[in-house]
Amino acid sequence: MPPLPPRRVLIVAGPTASGKSALALALAQRLGGTIVNADAMQCYANLRVLTARPTPADEAAIPHRLYGVTEAAFPVTAAWWREAALAQLAAIPGPVLFCGGSFLYLQTLRAGLAAIPDPGEAARAQARALLAAIGPEALHARLAALDPATAATIRPTDSQRIARAHEVLLGTGRGLAAWHASQTPPPPVIQPVVIQLMPERASLRAAIAARFAAMLDAGALDEARALLALNLPRDAPLLRAHGVPELGAFLRHEITLTEATRRATLAIGQYTKRQATWLRHRPLADPAHTIMIPARYTSDAQLSCVNIADMTRFLSEAD
Repeated sequence: MPPLPPRRVLIVAGPTASGKSALALALAQRLGGTIVNADAMQCYANLRVLTARPTPADEAAIPHRLYGVTEAAFPVTAAWWREAALAQLAAIPGPVLFCGGSFLYLQTLRAGLAAIPDPGEAARAQARALLAAIGPEALHARLAALDPATAATIRPTDSQRIARAHEVLLGTGRGLAAWHASQTPPPPVIQPVVIQLMPERASLRAAIAARFAAMLDAGALDEARALLALNLPRDAPLLRAHGVPELGAFLRHEITLTEATRRATLAIGQYTKRQATWLRHRPLADPAHTIMIPARYTSDAQLSCVNIADMTRFLSEAD
């Protein structure tokens, strides 16, 4: 049986704090669509405030999917998200709007994922024991000596991806980069139009600072305290959520709240730079199907660059 044609969808993309969720909500209201989460941390139920999940009122106004669906100990991965997103595409009859900053996840719907054999529990346990014993940066250095091609794609502080790369190398005898290079990607399952927010750096930095201050007022510290009380494994992805490491240091009386705020906003700003770099080098759609908004989304007046009638036709037409 030939593969199904790719599903036409809308993607709302942009760096953290650029207003993606508000823009997706405004578009979904006009298009009669469903918003599907494409942000790894917003899949978790534990940190509504710190992960800037849509409010209960927003979720009641428009259907939202894959938000707050997993518990803290669950390892949300690109492979898990892809399968969950495919299930949503099959179940949602009307317009679908993907919204989020985990751009690798969105790319899996266009380029698939390499079929990598299960490394096995022994390799997994060994990799995680090494991570716990020597820490992510030392383990990254070890990975760089054994598998430089894979190590070059992973930040030295990304404990989950470093441990994953080690377990694959240990369990299969090949690195992740080699596995990816050896396989032909499957046909894409989506045909997207992308609306991409790309605000200038000064405005984004101000928005990050204001948003983090608002999160503190809304209970972010209590969220971090409750999460840390779960005593999750050191490599649990949710422990890397924006603000959690810094607020954790404050709760352990290692730094002041002012210093925790400074570090958190700095780290978020650095993350947004990496997001912008990703979008420049790995666009989510071709230029003809990308609408750029060079600002944060703050007002419905900015929707003037989006022809809703054309967008409705695109989403409803078959290939």
